[in-house]
Amino acid sequence: MDAIGAIKGSLETSEMVCMAYLGDLSDAELMQRPHAGCNHLNWQVGHLIASEHEMMSQIAGDAVPALPDGFAEKYTKEAAASDDASQFASKDELMSAYKTMRAATMQLLEQSDPADLDAETGVDYAPTKGAMFSMQGDHWLMHCGQWVIVRRQAEKPIVF
Repeated sequence: MDAIGAIKGSLETSEMVCMAYLGDLSDAELMQRPHAGCNHLNWQVGHLIASEHEMMSQIAGDAVPALPDGFAEKYTKEAAASDDASQFASKDELMSAYKTMRAATMQLLEQSDPADLDAETGVDYAPTKGAMFSMQGDHWLMHCGQWVIVRRQAEKPIVF
């Protein structure tokens, strides 16, 4: 397996875990905060999508599909304080934006030359293109531990 295959496998594992945790949550449950000091799940998912868009745009520029109009503005740090569901995307809208963005990420990865994965990005938390691709799965997994808390509060079945 080469580096592209390894990163692809990592992204697929992250997607399996994260989508299992989100799969049966409702729009109302996505507006819950796992703790008073945490962001609600809707904001977290929107933030992940917007972040992936920003990071992949650093690698591929205009080759990355645009987010829905106004999407990124709904998921700024300032917006995280709001509990008004009307200010955020619905679960269906989030999942649609996610699928579009992740498909673009996977396509960019698969089209990459393995030798280019060492190219520097100038970003401290993902200093190479390979690290930037890997960060997409890692970032989602960093957040999804909080989703389990909401799942338990809602008495959802244990998925893992």
